[in-house]
Amino acid sequence: MDYDLECDGLRKNFGNLAAVKDVSFKIPSGSFFSILGPSGCGKTTLMRIIAGFETPDGGDVRIKGKSVLQAPPNKRNVKMVFQHLALFPMMNVAENIAYGLRCRGTGKAEIEQRVADVLDRISLPDVAEKEIHQLSGGQKQRIAIARCMVLDPDVLLLDEPLGALDLKLRESMKIELKLLQHQFGTTFVYITHDQSEALVMSDNVAVMKDGIFEQIGAPKDLYSQPRTAFVAGFVGDSNRWKGRVTEERDGLLKVDAEVGASLLCSAGDDGPHPVGTTVEVFVRPEFISIAPEGSPDTASDASSNRLSGKVDSLLFNGANSRVLVRSAADRLIEVDFPSAVEGMALDPGDSVQLTWPQARSKCFRATA
Repeated sequence: MDYDLECDGLRKNFGNLAAVKDVSFKIPSGSFFSILGPSGCGKTTLMRIIAGFETPDGGDVRIKGKSVLQAPPNKRNVKMVFQHLALFPMMNVAENIAYGLRCRGTGKAEIEQRVADVLDRISLPDVAEKEIHQLSGGQKQRIAIARCMVLDPDVLLLDEPLGALDLKLRESMKIELKLLQHQFGTTFVYITHDQSEALVMSDNVAVMKDGIFEQIGAPKDLYSQPRTAFVAGFVGDSNRWKGRVTEERDGLLKVDAEVGASLLCSAGDDGPHPVGTTVEVFVRPEFISIAPEGSPDTASDASSNRLSGKVDSLLFNGANSRVLVRSAADRLIEVDFPSAVEGMALDPGDSVQLTWPQARSKCFRATA
């Protein structure tokens, strides 16, 4: 397999702060790779190392198999799109896109052709003469990408480029960015703290915390098979309860959970989890089924965890609404409830039974 970008054992310290700690990964050619993590986890520092704006204290960066550590930013075939885009307001669209080509000394005829080609590829063929202030937010995003892509980079780095957009535009731009990446076939490396951006657009995602990668994988794998408590809690919504392991049974752990029930759970990859270990149990809201107490749907199922409670409130969200159920132990449980389900009306105060597969309960060693 060919890799456009390889990072091996990267480290970067700022005084006593270790911003990046021995990070290694490879990105296959032509893929969309996201680095997802909270503010301050080291994402931007890592990207600046790749771009050449920061010098690592250790490790190597290879583009197309060749180390670029000794190359300055302008000699690396890597381009970067920033959150605030940095388009030149005194230049029109064509001049913005042509800027890098002019700096390279490219001929006028070739510049005009390449600008026209890239505008056509981003589906904005008629905006060349427009001023930057005349563009919408989404159009500015595409022009910022076009300004980089006209230079044929091996890797395009995107530093939270949707962060300054309103919610509706962010949602549409997530799809547009993925389509643009397919259109150009260039490797995109995207950093974000927004899990929905990473999950929707990426072929693979690295979840970063405190300078290290907790897990790298396809979005589906991160969501359904998290390897650490941090990944389970950061990627997607989850109910999260502390508890204590009381027994190991048939490959599952029995946990006396604070939600007010003994639950059978699959163990995370941070084991072993001997009896007496304090753990955190994660259950995603969509894995939980809800039915009125005493209905036929609540019949005993040996492979399911069960919990009783009362409806606390209902949160309407179109096709998929959410029910908040308060357990006997006075803990709120979040349950996704398709609004299209017929024949069952829920109201605050109703007694309900919750069930979900034991294997859908994932437990990890509790952190302090």
